[in-house]
Amino acid sequence: MIGIVVPVHNEEACLGACLAALQAAATCPDLAGEAVSILVVLDACSDRSQRIVLQHAMNADVRWRLDCIAIDQRNVGAARAAGARVLLARGARWLAFTDADTLVAPDWLCSQLAQQAEVVCGTVAVEDWSPHRQHAQALRQHFASTYTDADGHRHIHGANLGVCARAYLRAGGFASLACSEDVALVTALQASGARIAWSAAPRVTTSARRDARARGGFGDTLLQVAAAIPTAAAVPAPALAIG
Repeated sequence: MIGIVVPVHNEEACLGACLAALQAAATCPDLAGEAVSILVVLDACSDRSQRIVLQHAMNADVRWRLDCIAIDQRNVGAARAAGARVLLARGARWLAFTDADTLVAPDWLCSQLAQQAEVVCGTVAVEDWSPHRQHAQALRQHFASTYTDADGHRHIHGANLGVCARAYLRAGGFASLACSEDVALVTALQASGARIAWSAAPRVTTSARRDARARGGFGDTLLQVAAAIPTAAAVPAPALAIG
């Protein structure tokens, strides 16, 4: 069984689209009928996120399952770890992680498994830069010039990450970090000797929204870049090295 963890903190605006994309990935013919369990971890949610999960769960069939658990940590590392624990207890052999503001490709899971690695670190793409208004075009250009969307990259994104159960447990799993929990996990996986594929094959499209959830994360980095644009000649904008 393949498990997917989606941490959520008040994501009613984008969660439905995320779950629809995950359903398509979970029913990809190349999975050859292997069961997929999608687990949404509702972390201190006060909006309609749970209702949206339950509505989408009504479409589940024998190929895939969707449900949710609730925690009150306001901590993305704790949320990812909680989801992983549940899925491992269900017998997941592979854990895939993404975010609620992200749309995975229909062959996302198949592309991760095709790498034949213990860990797959994927890249992200952004299609809509409009939330940044007058800075949208400059941000698009900055992203295109500083981000490596190709095999052999060294980006780490919780929105596009896969790991086999044995390697995850060997590395100690996600730490309860409010930011960079994905970087900490991959660092631990590297130290454990895990075979890592730095691949651009598993595709996801993520958001350029301005209401960044984690300080120091991808969205927050975009805000820093946007703030530096008016004085770009004097203050170089930070490269988008990690998620």
